[in-house]
Amino acid sequence: MFAARDPRVLLGIDPERVWGPRELLGLMAERCGVSADPRHTSGQDVIDPDRTLAALDAFADRLAAVAGRRAPVLLGTGHPHRLLGFYVALAEALSAAGCAVLTPAQGRSVDITTRFGLRTYNIDYVRGVALVREAGAGCAGGEPGVHTHSPLPVRVALAAAAEAGGPLPELVIGDHGWACGAGQLGFEAIGPADTDDPALFVGQAEGLVSVAVPLDDAVRSEYYRPLTRYVLNRACLSR
Repeated sequence: MFAARDPRVLLGIDPERVWGPRELLGLMAERCGVSADPRHTSGQDVIDPDRTLAALDAFADRLAAVAGRRAPVLLGTGHPHRLLGFYVALAEALSAAGCAVLTPAQGRSVDITTRFGLRTYNIDYVRGVALVREAGAGCAGGEPGVHTHSPLPVRVALAAAAEAGGPLPELVIGDHGWACGAGQLGFEAIGPADTDDPALFVGQAEGLVSVAVPLDDAVRSEYYRPLTRYVLNRACLSR
């Protein structure tokens, strides 16, 4: 699907290179540790933990740099059911370090094409982390938001920040369309990505995404706590 440039899996990036299936598989093997054998079509997928740790180190270094400058940041997730706690911890640590955690376009509507047709969602923030909710859904503290790959929410958020006269984020931290959409617009972006989302790794290879961390993005929320502690310790942002 990515090789065919299906917009559902491009996540907001517009690759300059031609990425065929073999080139994509080679990239994912290099960045994630999946099998590079195109005949390997079934069984458990694999992520090399050493590659994850190396990427987490780079991720933490970018957090430390932005914290050192007390620069504004924007955090958002298309995986609120799983990764919201990870981002909330980062948002709180960066805020405590003096960074402005931006919340532009609160309540703005975004029309996103889904497999069920065109749906209207609203941008919301939970403790500094952006996500989208179905129109008419309860406020923060209720349902955690919806899963989305779309880059439209980050585009709307960044446009709202610009329309308001800034500040604009010096770093966007997120997954799916939040990272890729921001990177395509020229903002520095970092975030985690699973092996079925090659867009972040292609974005990194083409210089649109600064850091893509290979990890399973659909496990239980508490399983990310060791990664959160590792990143915050590495970035000297633990309290």
